Amino acid sequence: MKIAVLGAGAMGMLFGGYLSQKNEVYLIEVNEDRVRFINENGLQVREKDGSDGRYYPKAVSNTDGIGPVDLIIVFVKAMFTVDALTSNRGLIGPDTYIMTLQNGAGHEAKLLQFADEKHVIIGSTQHNSSIIENGHVNHGGSGKTSIGLPGGGSQVLQPIADAFTACGFECVTSNEVKKQIWTKLFTNTAASSLTAVLQVPLGYIYSDPAAHELMIKLCKEAVAVANAEGFARFDEAEVIAGVETVCKNAPNGYTSIYADVRDGRRTEVDTISGSVVDAAHALGVSVPCHEMIVSLIHALERRPRA
Repeated sequence: MKIAVLGAGAMGMLFGGYLSQKNEVYLIEVNEDRVRFINENGLQVREKDGSDGRYYPKAVSNTDGIGPVDLIIVFVKAMFTVDALTSNRGLIGPDTYIMTLQNGAGHEAKLLQFADEKHVIIGSTQHNSSIIENGHVNHGGSGKTSIGLPGGGSQVLQPIADAFTACGFECVTSNEVKKQIWTKLFTNTAASSLTAVLQVPLGYIYSDPAAHELMIKLCKEAVAVANAEGFARFDEAEVIAGVETVCKNAPNGYTSIYADVRDGRRTEVDTISGSVVDAAHALGVSVPCHEMIVSLIHALERRPRA
C-alpha cells in the first residue's frame, strides 16, 4: 500500500516505522530537522525489552509530486487536523481512505470535509508511544487496533487491517468501532488527563491512593455519559479494571498530554476530557470532575514559564 502518515510525532513515527516494513510510507512532518534526521538515519523504536528496531519510511515536509495515496493516517494533534489535510490535498484521490486513530472523539466530522463516509475510517488503538529524542520513540504499550466506517459495512476494510497486522499491529475491523473509541477514551480521560495535571507516569495513577481514587471518579462519570449516549452499554467495574490494567502494565508510560503540559504546549484536552463534557451537557449528565480537569489543564497550558 501507498500510505501517508500526517505528523511524525510519537505515534506517527511508531506507525510509520512499523508500516514501512511492507508498504511505501511517507511521513509528513513540518519540523525540517526531524525530516532530515529520519531520512539520514532512519527512525528507531525502543521495545519493552529494551531493544531498538530501525525503520526507513520516507520523511517529507512537502507532498508535491507524491500524488494520491491509498491511505492517509492522521496523527497530528486534533486542532491541526483540518489544516494538515488542507495543506496536503494532493494526497487525496477518489479512492483514498482517510483514517483517524487520534485520541478522543468526534474526529470523523473533520475528515468528512475531505472524503465521503465510505472513505473515512475511525479507529482506536491500544498502542502508545513517547518520544525519547529526535527520531527515536519508546513503544510503551501494545494491544489491538480496531477500525471501522462510521456508517457500518466495515468488512471492506479487511485489506487495510491485514496490512497493519502483517507489520506488527494486530488489527480488526468492527461495526462497533464507536464502542472501541469509548473504551480508549475511558483510559485517556480518566488516566492520561491525570498524568498531565499531576505530571507523573501512568503507573502513579495506579499506585497512589489519591490519584487512584480520582481515576475511579472520572471513570464513573465517563461511563455514565457513554451509557446515556446509547451506542453501547458499559459496566462500571469492568471499565475501572481496564483502566487500572493499562496503568499497572505501563508503570513508566508517559502520555502525550503529559508531555504537552510539561513543555508548555497546547494540549488535546478538548477532544479528550472535553469531548466527555460536551456529550454530558448535551445529554444532561453531571460531570463535575471532568469539568475541573479540563479547566485545570487549560490553566496549566497558560501558566507562566520559568
